[in-house]
Amino acid sequence: MIDLRGFYRVTNPSQTLEIAKPEDRKYYINFSSVRGVDLIKRLTKRISFLSPDDPTCTLFTGHIGCGKSTELKHLKLELEKKDFHVVYFESSEDLEMTDVDISDVLLAIARRLSQSLEGISIGRPQTLMELLREAGKILFSEVEIFQFESGLPAIAGLPEVKFSTRKAGEFSLELGIGKITGRAKSDPRLREQLNQYLGPRKIQLLEAINQELIEPAIAKLKQQNKAGLVVIADNLDRLDPRQKPWKRGQHEYLFVDQGEYLTRLACHMIYTMPLALKFSNDYGMLTQRFDDPQVLPMVPVKHRGDREDEEGIKLLRQMVLVRAFPDLSPEERLQKIDTIFESPESLDRLCRASGGHVRDLLRLLNRWIEESGEFPLTGKALTDVIRERQNIVKQAVSDEEWDLLRRVQRTKKVSDTTGYQALIRSRFVFEYCDSEGLSWFDVNPLLADAEELRIKN
Repeated sequence: MIDLRGFYRVTNPSQTLEIAKPEDRKYYINFSSVRGVDLIKRLTKRISFLSPDDPTCTLFTGHIGCGKSTELKHLKLELEKKDFHVVYFESSEDLEMTDVDISDVLLAIARRLSQSLEGISIGRPQTLMELLREAGKILFSEVEIFQFESGLPAIAGLPEVKFSTRKAGEFSLELGIGKITGRAKSDPRLREQLNQYLGPRKIQLLEAINQELIEPAIAKLKQQNKAGLVVIADNLDRLDPRQKPWKRGQHEYLFVDQGEYLTRLACHMIYTMPLALKFSNDYGMLTQRFDDPQVLPMVPVKHRGDREDEEGIKLLRQMVLVRAFPDLSPEERLQKIDTIFESPESLDRLCRASGGHVRDLLRLLNRWIEESGEFPLTGKALTDVIRERQNIVKQAVSDEEWDLLRRVQRTKKVSDTTGYQALIRSRFVFEYCDSEGLSWFDVNPLLADAEELRIKN
């Protein structure tokens, strides 16, 4: 008998699957057959076969919550099977997402590289050490700097600032950068001072990362019969869209204005990018800096002509059922639907209401479990959950956005205007991809039946 609390726990929408762990891998459903393109297969081939020795730089995007992190961890696993050393990290752990500069991103990459390459001897990063030492003088007091330089014990009441704590005299780049970025992240004034220092030195910082970290690391890795080095910087798609003080949007500033520096690291780089940038007036300039971004679309619940997508619904059913019955075959799981749900139609209704957005599906399911409180989960409880969620989403839509949503519903297209960026960012509109690889758009199903959409333009 399946445990209600256990099912609730494994359907937590805030938990990303760790594909490298066998217990999590059982829950993974491959949606590439209905998404229109197998991005993981494409990127694996591009890096491991087509360009193993020449650095590539890829932007990876899609709606927040559509499964990008899970797919990127899948990519990490596939590349490791091809003997690449892969560094994956969530940039939101290192960066203040409301205020990010190019030097912040470069420091985060350097820190995560040094952390992952700790067991590889690549020599002393002299230029990086000097840059960090000077940055430390900006952020820390004279007493703290003295502690660092001399190795004296910490003085009561002052934070400990040592860059070399692993072995006597050994410089730990990871800890050094961590001390600096940690303090700057929590203090806007210090963050500004740090960027004022590092901003004019970003080329020097970039070259130091390449020459003192990446290039010697790749040489050592190849001596160990590794194929190369890949860095995946996840969560940059979660950057706050607010404007910089000089009225430039943070998304455009980092990926367009500073994009050149993101492309110049001497290893394979993959960055997640806000999907709204695809609909920015700066998109043409973005594609001058990078190749076309790789977009992970929604799992389709219907076709462009509004006919139900049976294959998409079929896989979404399995995504739900595998959380309850991970050790059964897909066919055996279908035979167990009535132990979880009042009817198969209720499960399909859940899938359709999600619009193929995997996190929204889990969010609705989790809330359904709470509302029903026991098995089988009832259709009435699902109706209440959907109505509750519809009310929340509708309250956030402005009159101008209803006008845009009516056009999207009619044309299945969006334009490159600020209004449409907001629709994408707010998940009022979802992007899909047909079997020919062509994008199309539709209104979030939670809004599709709203009375406001039936008002004629």
